[in-house]
Amino acid sequence: MQAILYTLIPLAAVAIGALATVVRRPSVGFQAGVQHLAAGVVFAAAAGEILPDLKHSSSLLPVLLGAGVGIAGMLALKSATERKGGPTGLAVTAGIDLLVDGLVLGISFVAGMQQGILLAIALTLEVLFLGLSLAGTLSESMSKMRAVVLTCAIGLALPLGALLGAPVSALPQAWQTGFYAFGLIALLYLVTEELLVEAHECPESPLTTSMFFIGFMAILTIEELMQ
Repeated sequence: MQAILYTLIPLAAVAIGALATVVRRPSVGFQAGVQHLAAGVVFAAAAGEILPDLKHSSSLLPVLLGAGVGIAGMLALKSATERKGGPTGLAVTAGIDLLVDGLVLGISFVAGMQQGILLAIALTLEVLFLGLSLAGTLSESMSKMRAVVLTCAIGLALPLGALLGAPVSALPQAWQTGFYAFGLIALLYLVTEELLVEAHECPESPLTTSMFFIGFMAILTIEELMQ
């Protein structure tokens, strides 16, 4: 239940991003800065909250199996994203992306409250940009208001994913470890193959690049303050 409640924060970010696009779409440089910041935040959450649990796991096989499923799943998502074009394809792939984000968030709350909260913060920045880009692209083929409504509806995949991740707490420890490994791969894919790849498509300034490290250090600072 806690995971589902915390998904309301990134869900609100999706709506804010969509509305911002309608009012005034942010500059390319600003979006690149947000992407770098989000990448640093997500990377810190993955390395600082999920990776330690896997390192202290007593069983290697669940880690390898979970990571293998994660790699296969992310590659399949990438392939689907490249094949499907147009508004429908974009909406479907964005929905799947958000579903996976929600699932990882639900899994992180199984690992602990602190892990879940930090990951919720990380995903909030990530989906803020997703709301910006998705609503902006959809508005090219439909009215702006309809694009906002559709983007917000797609955002509901977040709590649905968290709902699917919640039952992990009832599984044996080996299964939980496998899901943690899956979540780690999903987050690393988000950083390396989505956020940073898209951010590097536009010219960068030293400030834009530094946002990655600012995001990384911000999560480490918040983690220390929560202890």
